[in-house]
Amino acid sequence: MWLEAVGAADVPRVGGKNASLGEMIGALGAAGVRVPPGFATTARAYHDYVTANGIGPAMRAALAAHQAGSANLQKTGEAIRQLFLEGEFPAETAQAIRAAYRELGRRRGLAEPAVAVRSSATAEDLPNASFAGQQETFLNVQGERALLEACRRCYASLFTDRAIAYREMQGFDHMQVALSIGVQAMVRADLGGSGIIFTIDTESGFPGVVVISAAWGLGEPIVQGQVDPDRYLVFKAALNDPALVPILDKTCGGKARKMIYASGGSARTALVTTRLHERSRFVLEDADILRLARWAVAIERHYGRPMDIEWARDGDDGALWILQARPETVHSGRAAPVLRSYRLKARAAPILRGAAVGEAIAAGPVHVARSPDEIADFPQGAVLVAEATDPDWVPLMRKAAGIITDHGGATSHAAIVSRELGLPAVIGTQRATTLLQDGQSVTLSCAEGEEGQVYDGILDFSATDIDLAAIPRTKTAMLLNIASPAAALRAWRLPTRGVGLARMEFIISAVVKAHPMALLRFEAVTNRAARREIEALTRGFRDKPSYFVETLARGVARIAAPFHPNPVIVRMSDFKSNEYAHLLGGAAFEPAEENPMLGLRGASRYYSERYREGFALECRAMVKARGEIGLDNIILMIPFCRTPAEADRVLALMAEHGLKRGENGLQIYVMCEIPSNVILAEEFAARFDGFSIGSNDLTQLVLGVDRDSAELRGLFDERDEAVKRMIADVIRRAHACGVKVGICGEAPSNHPDFAAFLVACGIDSISLNPDGFVTAARRVAEAEAAH
Repeated sequence: MWLEAVGAADVPRVGGKNASLGEMIGALGAAGVRVPPGFATTARAYHDYVTANGIGPAMRAALAAHQAGSANLQKTGEAIRQLFLEGEFPAETAQAIRAAYRELGRRRGLAEPAVAVRSSATAEDLPNASFAGQQETFLNVQGERALLEACRRCYASLFTDRAIAYREMQGFDHMQVALSIGVQAMVRADLGGSGIIFTIDTESGFPGVVVISAAWGLGEPIVQGQVDPDRYLVFKAALNDPALVPILDKTCGGKARKMIYASGGSARTALVTTRLHERSRFVLEDADILRLARWAVAIERHYGRPMDIEWARDGDDGALWILQARPETVHSGRAAPVLRSYRLKARAAPILRGAAVGEAIAAGPVHVARSPDEIADFPQGAVLVAEATDPDWVPLMRKAAGIITDHGGATSHAAIVSRELGLPAVIGTQRATTLLQDGQSVTLSCAEGEEGQVYDGILDFSATDIDLAAIPRTKTAMLLNIASPAAALRAWRLPTRGVGLARMEFIISAVVKAHPMALLRFEAVTNRAARREIEALTRGFRDKPSYFVETLARGVARIAAPFHPNPVIVRMSDFKSNEYAHLLGGAAFEPAEENPMLGLRGASRYYSERYREGFALECRAMVKARGEIGLDNIILMIPFCRTPAEADRVLALMAEHGLKRGENGLQIYVMCEIPSNVILAEEFAARFDGFSIGSNDLTQLVLGVDRDSAELRGLFDERDEAVKRMIADVIRRAHACGVKVGICGEAPSNHPDFAAFLVACGIDSISLNPDGFVTAARRVAEAEAAH
């Protein structure tokens, strides 16, 4: 059957993969989605092959012996595969395949077109099981004889060890499954690039983004975890506006190797080392990233569920193609509104780092495996350590408590199967198999952000289940304090009404890492190590200031995206001079202050000659996040603003850099953390759209207590009557001016009486860290009910 004649209803005839290809050709061609042309053999052809070669009885006997325990998986699979490999195609089937191949060549203007030969099982790519990589694909097949041999090997691959084990895990009857073969014109991805797309964040399950991976050459090394690909994150809600470039993140992968067509010998493909310029370049330009994201959203919309998609770019003409699309089977299948939160109770220095898969923590003895054949020696509940995994490893992975690999990325086989099995995995550590030893106890944590950590020894950790449906709704807006983009994605399921405090300085410290003035005046940086690190960070960007602007803008946008369209309040940088000095290159630009807490920080820094140009970069980044990426829910906030005159200077400077209050819906808040903010509440309310009470600094300055002093810890209490009077006063006076007031801090979750006090004062919003959110919501709900 030609693919254009196939649709979603034809899964029993041509399998899930081929039915999906035909469905996309017929239904999504008008939306611009391109699928390589080709044809599929039917399930009837498979059954004819089994009957003509008398395979059925021997296959049943082999499977029965395996299920009875008298034959192991390896011997069973090998015996059945041999039955298929020794068989011959019925004459009618062979002639039909040859005729279709010739017609495909005629349509392509080629006598012997290169084709991809893919397996498509009738149980494959269904909504509750991914079947990722369970059967074989053969690339760069040319000629009728080679095509028939590839088809024979596709039939045999229905009974690879991994396919048998996976069907048994999913509860499918082996004898009820058939195999269709898809034959498609090859896309010259060996000269271009390829990758995988998910229409959902694969770690958190956040549905508002498209995740794209990309590498040079053919896509198989990405799936097998043999290459560290580029990764792009795209915000779906802004894709409809052609004026926007809603790319939330671009990470340049190592891409040390690529798969190309082989020349000479029996192998059709070869894995080769990439050139230096290929490793340092992104595979996709922004326009191609957005085109693929729009196609992915169109595919998702058509199927009505999150999707896992393979794509390729032809190196001859630059055209993009969709190679297959199947349902995403992990997050989209979760029905219960329960959020399991893991937390390490002990702290230690990690011995390995890699990409985090999942959000869990696991601990146990290491077992370094060189081959999936080691399943008999693998202890149940051990931590699997391997260079990489492919589908042959699935039976062994099912016995593991967690997985650590040397190679691979978020879309590798190890990552996909780990998610499906619910196992935490740390992928792409580079040296796990050489550093870790059999029997060594380790703890692997995927609960600390996008980077997974491996610790020596067994560390204490906790796991808490949160019933999201049981969290009470409150009149007071319950918001989150968010420090990192990864934390924002993990918290998207919480019933929050936005973010009350996103700390820009945390993004600068953890993601940007370099002092903005060091990027503007690189010649003034004399520390050689800092210069080398800055050069490495900024490689591939137009210039060093552009690195700061783009990285900061995307970091803030990634925090704002999971909560869109709810407000996300981003505080402009609030490092003290000693903290700025610790950034790369920062020592050359910071004064040595006796008391940095009361020194050059917040608003006064923004217009100072020392930092004025650095603040301009912060403003450019916020213009980009709001206006170019499309996160118009971002509200900006000025910290430590001492006087109304200082507020005027900062607001004028922001307007000069494209951030004018009221323009394009921009709101600007002020931190209320200095007594002058309360005493002159009306003057500040005339200049800003809202107040956010910073209870730590306000308590410090009202009581004259150093908040970091261990000696005075007993005196530092935001529940002190003097502090409470200040808070009550500013809420009352701000409301009289029509201005909202919120508070960010942990006191409402730690102290029920303080939560009740805030509710009685009429506070508009309370913002907390995610781990205190549930407790605070309950306490605020109780206070509202009693008030």
